[in-house]
Amino acid sequence: MVYDRDFFRDTKVRYLGYANEVGEALRPLISRNAVNLSYKVAGAYVLADTADKSLKMLWREGKISSMILGTGDALIWQGLASIVIPGITINRVVFYAGRALKGRPVSPAVQRFAPVAVGLACIPIIVTPIDRAVSLFMNCTYRLIFGHHY
Repeated sequence: MVYDRDFFRDTKVRYLGYANEVGEALRPLISRNAVNLSYKVAGAYVLADTADKSLKMLWREGKISSMILGTGDALIWQGLASIVIPGITINRVVFYAGRALKGRPVSPAVQRFAPVAVGLACIPIIVTPIDRAVSLFMNCTYRLIFGHHY
């Protein structure tokens, strides 16, 4: 079987979907507008991948119904794997890292920057497990129900 490399999921482009995690990690240091911008970058990545999967499904199957299923698959997968789950994860990591330092005998600089560093350090660690978990979830739900697997 020949493996087709997926530009949006199997290359460094995948990390654009994690732009909002960088925003979440930096939230204590940057403006709300900058955090919102990070979500817009991740959202643009999600929409680009969804469009790519939708068109490929239409070209491969030649049916609108297949394209709709491909669109749903990509949008749900990317929404969960790129925005929702990692965004919540990094937000909570930063929050609890900050909480763990409250009242500790550390400098204000450590209290301010350490949670950000912990959040940033977690991003590359969470990518693959979240992607795999979301794929498993999709295989057991959407793809099973609709008989669709992109």
